[in-house]
Amino acid sequence: MENERPLYTPPSPENSATFRFKTRVNSEHGLALDTYHDLWKWSSTHIDKFWSLVWDETRVIGDKGPHVVDTAALPSDNPTWFCDSRLNWAENLLQCRATDKIAFIEATEPLATSEKPSPSYRKVSYAQLYALVADLVSALKANGLRPGDRVASYASNCIENVAACLATTALGGIWVSAAADFAPDGVLERLEQVKPTFLFAIDAVVYNGRIHPHLPKVSALLSGLSNKTHTLPKVVVIHTLPQPEDRAQWEHGWTAWKDFVASGAEQKLGRSSTGEIEWYRQAFDAPLWILFSSGTTGRPKPIVHRAGGMLLQAKKEFAICGDLKPEDIFFYYTTTGWMMWNFLVSGLTLGCTLVLYDGSPLKDPSILWRMVDELGITIFGTSAKYLDHLSKGYKPREHHNLSTLRHIYSTGSPLAPPLFDYVFDHIHPNVLLGSITGGTDICSLFAGMCSALPVYRGEIQCRMLGMAVESYSPTGSVNAAEEPGELVCTKPFPCMPLGFWPLPGYGAEEDVNAAKKRFDDSYFSEFKDVWYHGDHIIITRSKSGNGGGLVMLGRSDGVLNPGGIRFGSAEIYDVLDAFTGSGKNPTLVDFLAVGQKTEGGADERVILFVKLGEGETLSAEFESTVKATIRSRRSARHVPARVIQVLDIPYTLNGKRVEVLVKKIINGAPLSIVNPATLANPDCLDFYASVGETLRSEV
Repeated sequence: MENERPLYTPPSPENSATFRFKTRVNSEHGLALDTYHDLWKWSSTHIDKFWSLVWDETRVIGDKGPHVVDTAALPSDNPTWFCDSRLNWAENLLQCRATDKIAFIEATEPLATSEKPSPSYRKVSYAQLYALVADLVSALKANGLRPGDRVASYASNCIENVAACLATTALGGIWVSAAADFAPDGVLERLEQVKPTFLFAIDAVVYNGRIHPHLPKVSALLSGLSNKTHTLPKVVVIHTLPQPEDRAQWEHGWTAWKDFVASGAEQKLGRSSTGEIEWYRQAFDAPLWILFSSGTTGRPKPIVHRAGGMLLQAKKEFAICGDLKPEDIFFYYTTTGWMMWNFLVSGLTLGCTLVLYDGSPLKDPSILWRMVDELGITIFGTSAKYLDHLSKGYKPREHHNLSTLRHIYSTGSPLAPPLFDYVFDHIHPNVLLGSITGGTDICSLFAGMCSALPVYRGEIQCRMLGMAVESYSPTGSVNAAEEPGELVCTKPFPCMPLGFWPLPGYGAEEDVNAAKKRFDDSYFSEFKDVWYHGDHIIITRSKSGNGGGLVMLGRSDGVLNPGGIRFGSAEIYDVLDAFTGSGKNPTLVDFLAVGQKTEGGADERVILFVKLGEGETLSAEFESTVKATIRSRRSARHVPARVIQVLDIPYTLNGKRVEVLVKKIINGAPLSIVNPATLANPDCLDFYASVGETLRSEV
């Protein structure tokens, strides 16, 4: 595959947290494990012993109990974990109460009119964070929050948002988050499924140096919820910008954040006489939060994650695999609607300092790197697309010191081999570059960083401990090293979702059964019994005892990914479904959206094929209307680069649009890959092959 010489070699792997853990495994179980591969193989085979030891090694607060997992269970059984245990996720994140230790540094992009180029910084200590969460717990209890209630946010990446999440989960509530840049319709599709009782929302956000009002979007969301669910959540408005609060756009019944917190501080509910929060300790498998899929095959899937699984997996990834320490300053560029926000927040369990940034990362390409030097950031997380954009015109090493950096993490899409070179040549010559992969489905990692291993060009370092990841052939057999195949996990793991919402006990039997079928179809229909993730990968041959790195070849399905922003085609289809023919607009009969690779595969653009009414043609005016509507209802990233009229849209025999096949064809795959027996109208694919040649000549 790529070069045999590593781009980075750990200075003393024997002193890494991973190898210290290996020593403990050998001591407690009478083993002689030597390499990382030995440890990974043991951890992914003896899953009960491994995860029990992770609990002990990372000092989880709670009652563990004797049970870990049924070792005979298959992933498709979705077995119970630690059934005798009781814990609370938020309690484990707020172990540190120090007055002199900073929990969060909040950085907001400066306005274009500001004379100061760096962000404004707001800091809270662990003691201040704990006091804030305690007051929020009191306020939520006073307003009737019960275990199992859903609490949503439609907010920016601010300290208040994290505090609300911690307070919700301290009481056994279930957290649901949507980013402020989501259009109201997209948030409605999510929240109408889970019916939150509270909604935390900001009043405005800064992006590209401008203030963007947010409350009109909140009002539009609430109007939609009222029509869909006939119930409305209690709204708490967070004011974070350095400007006077304006309540002119507030609706009746909304509460200001400061008033909500003050009411909790006055009542002092949910705490002991010593001031300790009365943590609601519940089962390991209790629901913690609901994340949503991109919505490729319909409405976004509400994925419910278990509290203990999220805690134990994060502790393993950070403390054992990544070797993060309390003195680290950990930054990840993310919005609150991406699982990397959950990933970052989980860093509180280490007692390190987290940096929250809100705003554009590229309007001023120096801004994040100035933050590294000004704040002493040691762990820097971002997306592959950000690094790709940056590489086209900015070399941080020429302008910044960056001496504090230990790790750089990248995810969201595969990190191309030339970007490995860019990081080491133009950001830092001696940093652990952790290309990581997992996803919303597991809200954690299948493969990623390890401080005990080298970094090889174009490869993710290793399969994570406890994750029995393999590459499967189409027939369901394990591929040899270097053979492309499908990412599967052959053993259960504690961060497997509980299911899709509604879970049993939270909805009508018919809805619960439908959710379970949708869940099983999503992960267990492709291969018998094992978890199918939908990523096309290569596991390389083992080097330096790593057991093989991973090369990501892309998603196996039709998820769109322009600019590193992943979303499902259904988000575009829902907009187009609302179109009707009129005097000046033709009739949209059908449509198909796929991604075409650009920049040698480093990016992609959205191509929208439309079928119009008989005798109607696609005009420039109507194309502009389609694009403008998609932009307003979704986002700029959703807007197709090309809109092309076709005579027919291909379908399978059972009535599904053939997205993946068309995507392969317009990206250069021959028509010989088509099995016409599976299609209702295979002849129409000749046109897509022809137009694919034209599209490829454009990029």
